[in-house]
Amino acid sequence: MAGSLGDVRKLFLFTTTQNYFGLRPELWDQPPLSNCPEVNNFLDDGNQMLLRVQRSEAGLAFSNTIDFDDAKDKVLVFFKLRPEVITDGNLHNNILVSSMLESPINSLYQAVRQVFAPMLLKDQEWSRNFDPKLQNLLSELEAGLGIVLRKSDTNLPKLKLKEDDTRGILTPSDEFQFWIEQAHRGSKQISKERASYFKELFETISREFYNLDSLSLLEVVDLVETTRDVVDDVWRQTEHDHYPESRMLHLLDVIGGSFGRFVQKKLGSLKLWEDPYYLVKENLKAGISICEQWVIVCSHLTGQVWQRYVPHPWKSGKYFPETLDKLGKRLEEVLAIRTIHEKLLYFLPASEERIVCLSRVFEPFTGVNPVQYNPYTEPLWKAAVSQYEKIIAPAEQKIAGKLKNYISEIQDSPQQLLQAFLKYKELVKRPTISKELMLERETLLARLGDSAKDFRLDFENRCRGIPGDPSGPLSGKNLSEVVNNIVWVRQLELKVDDTIKIAEALLSDLSGFRSFHRSAEDLLDQFKLYEQEQFDDWSREVQSGLSDSRSGLCIEANSRIMELDPNDGALKVHYSDRLVILLREVRQLSALGFVIPAKIQQVANVAQKFCKQAIILKQVAHFYNSIDQQMIQSQRPMMLQSALAFEQIIKNSKAGSGGKSQITWDNPKELEGYIQKLQNAAERLATENRRLRKWHTTFCEKVVILMNIDLLRQQQRWKDGLQELRTGLATVAAQGFQASDMRAWRQHWNHQLYKALEHQYQVGLEALNENLPEINVDLTYKQGRLQFRPPFEEIRAKYYREMKRFIGIPNQFKGVGEAGDESIFSVMIDRNASGFLTIYSKAEDLFRRLSAVLHQHKEWVVIGQVDMEALVEKNLSTVHDWEKNFKALKIKGKEVERLPSSGFLCVALAVLEFTL
Repeated sequence: MAGSLGDVRKLFLFTTTQNYFGLRPELWDQPPLSNCPEVNNFLDDGNQMLLRVQRSEAGLAFSNTIDFDDAKDKVLVFFKLRPEVITDGNLHNNILVSSMLESPINSLYQAVRQVFAPMLLKDQEWSRNFDPKLQNLLSELEAGLGIVLRKSDTNLPKLKLKEDDTRGILTPSDEFQFWIEQAHRGSKQISKERASYFKELFETISREFYNLDSLSLLEVVDLVETTRDVVDDVWRQTEHDHYPESRMLHLLDVIGGSFGRFVQKKLGSLKLWEDPYYLVKENLKAGISICEQWVIVCSHLTGQVWQRYVPHPWKSGKYFPETLDKLGKRLEEVLAIRTIHEKLLYFLPASEERIVCLSRVFEPFTGVNPVQYNPYTEPLWKAAVSQYEKIIAPAEQKIAGKLKNYISEIQDSPQQLLQAFLKYKELVKRPTISKELMLERETLLARLGDSAKDFRLDFENRCRGIPGDPSGPLSGKNLSEVVNNIVWVRQLELKVDDTIKIAEALLSDLSGFRSFHRSAEDLLDQFKLYEQEQFDDWSREVQSGLSDSRSGLCIEANSRIMELDPNDGALKVHYSDRLVILLREVRQLSALGFVIPAKIQQVANVAQKFCKQAIILKQVAHFYNSIDQQMIQSQRPMMLQSALAFEQIIKNSKAGSGGKSQITWDNPKELEGYIQKLQNAAERLATENRRLRKWHTTFCEKVVILMNIDLLRQQQRWKDGLQELRTGLATVAAQGFQASDMRAWRQHWNHQLYKALEHQYQVGLEALNENLPEINVDLTYKQGRLQFRPPFEEIRAKYYREMKRFIGIPNQFKGVGEAGDESIFSVMIDRNASGFLTIYSKAEDLFRRLSAVLHQHKEWVVIGQVDMEALVEKNLSTVHDWEKNFKALKIKGKEVERLPSSGFLCVALAVLEFTL
């Protein structure tokens, strides 16, 4: 090897190999390495394009070919861009270096996914010059390699994966895609169904993880909670074979990794030391919450909940995402430093010293990215923090007194005192300031001790009462008594725990801290004992009820599902509400961390198995028991057949083709079919009822309209409205309803029409004389006297004939009844007979006024009723008499000109027209 040190080409190959495999330098002195023919061929032969290096037990193995067996170990490959001899000049322009881990497929997949696909598909410059067809092919290649990598039934011997093999699962999206592929490509139907079930569970969060980088920090805070529920559902499911524990452990790890990388990416775009404090604070708190919440989720599920879940217990011990936890703590340090800086600025005077502090305080962090946490960056971070603390030490000394004065002014108010310490806790933690506030911290410790005593007193006064009562635990919504009491005491625990955390953070060096801590811990123990007592009482009560058939907790798989009560005819489902409450209690108590006794869990499992069907049956039963209240009384006969058909299905709940045995809970296939029949029958009845109610509402609207239509003036609209009702009834009858079943409904609408008709009948009678048809009457001079044309008797007869036609309308009105039905409208005439006297009296008065017209114009025809020659001869004897009469004649002539022409007078009497 010593002789080849002068060969730059070999030095490049051996140095790269040494660094990749982590070899000791003494391996260089091995003779095979210095004169390796494969190395010489690669360097000196332009036709030799490849050099493969693999570590073996003897050292390094070189080859100019790639074998499939290379996949089992790490492999380093040198290959040429162009078929040339390698020289000092083209050494770095013609040799490419690649490595392989685990398998060629995995190496190619990661290279495409991490390097080439992002560069060629996302980079604007490269994607612009890259053929779209090739882009599609590259995307398909990436997806296809991922499928091959995740497949569990591949025939490749080196890639034969099991379900607990997670080598291809690098992100949560890979896991979701795995189950999608299994649902389509599984070898057995039961495997496909199981994969589909997991796929559907993961769909709740899959879209968010696919687009994780586009979400905000606050959105991912919510995603953590949603993800917790999803993985809990996946682990607890009992529909199919359990989810593998090793796979779940890996999934929790990759989810935590995704959350950590997301937080680092989002916060990495901020200038944590320069951006406004409120912006940095908001984002850091969100990032800390993501880290903390996922650490809590993993610890709680794997350390408590799943370990106690009897159907599928967790056996690997508590999983703790340490890297994510340390990232969260690093972010807390950053937030504390920024917060301390803000508090210092608040107390520092606006002077030159403050300006210097502002400019120098963050200098130690130059070149250090706080969000890039790993063991290698930790020493640099600690050194920067140490320098930062030295810089702010003088400022701390100056503001200690100011903070002391501020707190001393409010120490008589326990609440304000606590708020002040919480507001400035980052400053109070500083050794200099903590020492200066010794007396104030003593006061705070005394206040916290008083709060703990108040919590104890409140607990002792309420713990034996009934939830919701003044002397009982505070009451929550939708919680049974046992869960309510435990949740209430858990809230007290949190309050006491908060006081302990405050004391530990700010007061642990005080002499009275140990006494306070011991008292608070004793109170927490008392709370936990109460919790356990509540749970034990509930367990005994439930287990006692399991042996009592009247408790509602017993459900037998071979019992009847429902039956009609012989007393009141109500339909009852043999699945009590107490079972529904028990399921909720078991679920809530399990979530609170309690281990459910095996007997109760078994009953809950059975109840859960039939819960879905029971809820549907209860809905059907409620519909059956309340449908009579939803039906309109007059329409009930019309729905009798559908109701009887529905009831027949309920009564004949038989299983099998022969229908010999009752359908029971343990026959899921027959039960599903029976439930489907019930639902179909109920839906038919409900649909029929809705349709008939809609017709009823439509008829109501039409009758209301008729009630406001004038019976005299708008007769045709009355006819049209009545015809619409008859058409609607005919349409309903055409849908298969028998005439006998519709009789009550028709009669109902006849009664409604009677009300509308009578209202307009009464209104018409009141104004009948003013609103009868118009009759034109001419006043003529004929045969030496004034006369009406038509004659007075004919006018009178016509007028009374019109009155009679209106009064007789109820006799002609048929309504919506069928032919042969007795009319209910004719009695309307007798019921309103008292109004006839008025209209006849007004009619006679009208004819008296008409007769008076003759007398009013008699003076105009007097001269035609005497012998003119005799009258003239008798009264006109002088010229003066003639002149006087001529003058009078001229005056009367002018008055005559103002009268109607043709020698007759037209008198118009206005009345309304009515025609049947």
